Amino acid sequence: MPSRARWAVLAVLFVVFGVTVVVAGQRAEPVHSGVQRLGPEAAEPVAHYLRRAGASLPGGTAGPVWALVALDSYLMPEPAADLTRGVRLSRVIFRVPLPRVQTALISRDLPGQRPVTELAEAMRSAAQDRLGASRAAPSGRAAAVAVAEAGQLRSGCACVLALLVFGDGDALRAVAARPGVRAVHAAFPDTPLQDLAISPLLPEQVYLAGPVPDDGQVPADLAGR
Repeated sequence: MPSRARWAVLAVLFVVFGVTVVVAGQRAEPVHSGVQRLGPEAAEPVAHYLRRAGASLPGGTAGPVWALVALDSYLMPEPAADLTRGVRLSRVIFRVPLPRVQTALISRDLPGQRPVTELAEAMRSAAQDRLGASRAAPSGRAAAVAVAEAGQLRSGCACVLALLVFGDGDALRAVAARPGVRAVHAAFPDTPLQDLAISPLLPEQVYLAGPVPDDGQVPADLAGR
C-alpha cells in the first residue's frame, strides 16, 4: 500500500478511535433524567432500603441536594423541626397513626424560615383538609377515618412522618446521625424539586415497604369529634 494511503487509513482509524473514547467516556458519566423516587420501592425490604438511603448521601465537598428524612416514630412539630438544624426545611409529610387503620399521607410545602411555626400551621391546614374529606366521603368507614384524622391533627398530634430538606453532604450526615432519624435518602445532584416523587418509609414498616393493615376499628371517641 502506498505510504499516502497508509497515512489516510491511520488517520481514519485515529478519528474513529477518538470518537469511541469520547462516547465511552460520556456513557461512564451518570445520566439522570425524569422523575426520581425518594423512599422505598414497593415491597422493597426495609434493610435494603436503609442501606441504599445511606449510600445516597453525597460527599462533603458536593453541593446541596434534596433529601427525604424518614423518622423512627411519628413526632410533634417542635421535635421534628429540631431535627432539621443545618439544612433548609422545604416540605412536611403528615400521617395520623391509628392502629391497623390506613390513613392519608398529607404533604405541605413550607417556606422553611420558621420551621416550628410553619409545621404547626401546616398541621392545622392538614386538619382542615381531612375535615373537608370527611364531608365529601360517603358515610361509613372512610368518613369516620377522615373525622378521626382531622381531630388528631387539630389537637397537634405526633403525626409528622417525614421531612424534605435541602443541604450539602456534611449537613445531611449530621441530620442522619441525630436520634429520631431513621434514614436520610438524598436525590441525585442537580435534581429539581419538581422531578421528585416522595414515598416515605413508615415507622411501622419493619421488614417490607408494603401497605399497612386496614382491619382495625376507628376509635369511637376520635370518629365522633
